[in-house]
Amino acid sequence: MKKLLLLGAFALFGGIAHAQEGFRLGGHIGAPLGDAADAASVTIGVDAAYMWNITKGLDIGATTGYSHFFGKDQVDDFGFIPIAASGKYKFDKIPLFVGLDLGAAISTKDYINSGLYVAPRVGYQMKNAELYLGFQNISSRYKNHGGYWYDDDRYNFGAVNFGVNFFLK
Repeated sequence: MKKLLLLGAFALFGGIAHAQEGFRLGGHIGAPLGDAADAASVTIGVDAAYMWNITKGLDIGATTGYSHFFGKDQVDDFGFIPIAASGKYKFDKIPLFVGLDLGAAISTKDYINSGLYVAPRVGYQMKNAELYLGFQNISSRYKNHGGYWYDDDRYNFGAVNFGVNFFLK
């Protein structure tokens, strides 16, 4: 199932990247929160999205990327690939925006399930780029395999991120 979702995401974004209309590419760095803070010291990632302008100030689209959590204290690194719907509202007359990504996050480790992905953000809008401060959360289930967590419970792998996105036209 994970491979099918990944294949679909790459096919979607391969076609979108070719069109070059409304394509956004960037990266982020952040501090893990919640259960991720117990196991990881820092997270970095890349982001890609394609946005359509629906009405003045409102953009809707699709997003993907990769967030890598660097493990600490004998914990393996782990990561997630989000596949989500994305929305962004740019305020009139001031260069600020709010946004929200909502979808699924595919785990790169077999012992962490994929889960619900939620990522709100606020930012500063420039002509060809944007700076943002955001929160990402992946609600997932950890499969007990003798690692850091010792039960089959739900966990929240979250982070506060600072990022930059560039618009490619």
